[in-house]
Amino acid sequence: MTQRRLSLCVHSARQLLRESWAVYLTLLKVMVPALVIVKALEMLGMTERLGHWLSPLMSPLGLPEPLSMVWAATLLTNIYTGLVIFFEVTRDTPLTVAQVTVLGALMAVGHSLPVEGAVARKAGVPWWLTLLLRVGGAWLLGWLLHLSYSLRGWLQHANRVAWEPAPRDASLVAWLQDQAITLATIFVVILGLMAFLQLLRWLRVERLIHKLLFPLLRLLGIGPAGANITVIGITLGLSFGAGLLLREAHSGRLTPRDILLTLSFLGLCHSLIEDTLLIMLLGADLSGLLWARLGFALVVIALLARLPWLQRTQLPAWMFAARALPDATPRP
Repeated sequence: MTQRRLSLCVHSARQLLRESWAVYLTLLKVMVPALVIVKALEMLGMTERLGHWLSPLMSPLGLPEPLSMVWAATLLTNIYTGLVIFFEVTRDTPLTVAQVTVLGALMAVGHSLPVEGAVARKAGVPWWLTLLLRVGGAWLLGWLLHLSYSLRGWLQHANRVAWEPAPRDASLVAWLQDQAITLATIFVVILGLMAFLQLLRWLRVERLIHKLLFPLLRLLGIGPAGANITVIGITLGLSFGAGLLLREAHSGRLTPRDILLTLSFLGLCHSLIEDTLLIMLLGADLSGLLWARLGFALVVIALLARLPWLQRTQLPAWMFAARALPDATPRP
């Protein structure tokens, strides 16, 4: 009996490693080319050009035009880069807490678009929808926050930053080292997440999570099978959520509608812990970064779920091919 249990444990561990490695490779195929393209665009001055294009959008949000560079850097790369640019362009620019919160909302919703958009596209979310939700949605949320803060006179006192990052090494070697560490960390996180999901299923806690989230998922039009992915994406980030979502799509547990709505929701509201804490270091208020963003995402996805065209959503062809492989293999 002991030997049998040990054999089952070894088999489960091997299967877990194989599944984790498959998800990781899928993400690598998307993320590595996107990271290289982003670095090339950054070296060619695309951040400055994007900032110039975004500058007219700052005035309706009550923000100085130089802050467009902060959002441009965040959109093209990540929030960490946006933090560095923020301190560079605002050294002699006094800002209110309301202004920093509006900028923080832009950064929280619209960041790392080339990489996260490519991952979402791999799972079936079209680029036009990603751009509409994450750039258009970020701007709309920022405008609503600016309007509410201005009309009610909230958060109009001078901003004070809680922390300022040290200058980063901008060399290509440093960038390669950072990306290698990040990509290696992603595999460790994916392995841990998949092991945790297996444990939840074994302990039957997964069903409890589904029941607890059912009212929220029903409002969003997402089936119960999307509960785990939604929780992981909200807490840890879109890339991790999307990576595990690809695995669920292969298994057939998620419908195309669930996939699109889950990733659309995570596009607006993901990594609530890390991203929120990072942007709060700028002095932004929690009201805009967490509660307004969460409420905004719920309303937008609830409306999106009721659009007729969503009924015709299809999975990418490669998923159908992958899911058909087991049936096509002849049995001995």
